[in-house]
Amino acid sequence: MPCIKIVVIVNCPYCQGAPIKFGKTGTRQRYRCKACKRIFMDTYINKACHSTVNGSIVDHVKEGCGIRSIARLLNISANTVLTRIKSIADKIKKPLISTGRIYEVDELRTYIKNKTNDCWIIYALNKQSGQVVDLKVGKRTKANLKQVTDTLLLANCKQVYTDGLKTYKHIIPSALHQLKRYGINRIERKNLSLRTHLKRLNRKTICYSKNLFMLEACLKIYFWYKPTPMLRDAF
Repeated sequence: MPCIKIVVIVNCPYCQGAPIKFGKTGTRQRYRCKACKRIFMDTYINKACHSTVNGSIVDHVKEGCGIRSIARLLNISANTVLTRIKSIADKIKKPLISTGRIYEVDELRTYIKNKTNDCWIIYALNKQSGQVVDLKVGKRTKANLKQVTDTLLLANCKQVYTDGLKTYKHIIPSALHQLKRYGINRIERKNLSLRTHLKRLNRKTICYSKNLFMLEACLKIYFWYKPTPMLRDAF
């Protein structure tokens, strides 16, 4: 009876290009893609090395899972989850701001490490599209508020709606500043979504941010992450 040779065709998981053999790790074959030059294996012992892990981490972050919850669900280390979130957030860039638009600006209160160390999420939202265009995490000081409002002024904004915080009167020209009832409804609804979707911002929860950089990283992923193949699978 003739022998039948079974050939398994392996494509690059990052660009679907044609790979070549690139040595072995123990008994497991390694491959190198001719197109994107990425190195990968057909089977992984460590589940964190799988190309879909980063996308799964992002999905779980946006659906209100904490760091340890994500680690349990994906069967990987909590430290790995933290490292991946930081690396994904570092690759995210702020969206381009359209000129001549109407914006809403508001602050959302939270805390770092303990409830006595309050922290504020200051961000601006396009009133027409609902897109978050700028973000600043820190104390609710004039300098931090000004970083967000200056971005809008540089974009030649048409109007800026805010709440009754007096600081805004000193950093936004009166011709552009709008303080009306129900003027910031859209961003207030966004605050509710943040409280619901991000575990560290939930009310009455034991999950909280231990440092400012991790809070900002999660917010960047929530607001601006786009699942392009090179970014979603990078690690």
